Amino acid sequence: MPEHVTFTVPEEFAGERLDKWLAAPERDLQMTRSAVQLRMEQQAVLVNGTPVPKNYRQRGGDVIEITLPEPEPLTLEPENIPLDIVYEDADLLVVNKPKGMVVHPAPGHATGTLVHALLYHCGDQLSGINGVIRPGIVHRIDRNTSGLLMVAKTDAAHHSLSAQIQAHSFTREYQAVAVGRFREPSGTIDAPIGRHPVDRKKMCVTQKNSKRAVTHYETILAYQKATHLRLRLETGRTHQIRVHLAYLGHPVLGDDIYGKPYPGLEGQCLHAAKIGFVHPTTGQYLEFESPLPDYFRRVLRQLRT
Repeated sequence: MPEHVTFTVPEEFAGERLDKWLAAPERDLQMTRSAVQLRMEQQAVLVNGTPVPKNYRQRGGDVIEITLPEPEPLTLEPENIPLDIVYEDADLLVVNKPKGMVVHPAPGHATGTLVHALLYHCGDQLSGINGVIRPGIVHRIDRNTSGLLMVAKTDAAHHSLSAQIQAHSFTREYQAVAVGRFREPSGTIDAPIGRHPVDRKKMCVTQKNSKRAVTHYETILAYQKATHLRLRLETGRTHQIRVHLAYLGHPVLGDDIYGKPYPGLEGQCLHAAKIGFVHPTTGQYLEFESPLPDYFRRVLRQLRT
């Protein structure tokens, strides 16, 4: 299915040509100005629901919807990258992903991803539901989030595991260090998440074009200026924990998108510590845990001292 991206034009950009504004790097569409103009000619760019000419100058509050071109098919080469495999059978495998590894190819990350490593390890024994770019990938974690990720080898396993995620019966527990001390030591964040209206790299809490998002949290240990948390996802929206904690005013430590960088730490201090699901073939409930990695424990030591 083609991807549709929606923006709302801020007042400060009123009067600017739409093609130039959409092609700007801040929109992160990975499109040149001429490519945007072509989409406008094809009536794939709508302003308040109506096609506009290439020379259209936008107004503050305009709602822009652009239908992105279908990605060209890719052929990915397997790469011999070591994997920390926690569990594997004929249907699936559970991988402990290191911080810094991208899950699947994306602009700027054409090689060295988890998918490249899986192709080498599994060969053609990966679910094809998500196509060439994301074979076997049932769910994702961010590049700078470490921890457990489940991969489907067969389409039947993929369907079963995806259904469990949709039914919220899939266990996903994280640990994080958040900035500041919480007024309540535990609680539930129930706030809808959607694409940021201007910065496409970001998500935000919004009532517009959003989906319900629920995160449960509890304090493991409160430090002077930060809090070590355990979090359980009830839903699984993009950047959910990072967006929800930032929404509370306690962004994940080191989150350079929703918070601020932290010295000596690349990206957020967030770890997918536990995963649990019903095996698609045996019907047995399986649960796996990943110990806190070195970078996370180093941050905790710094907070203690």
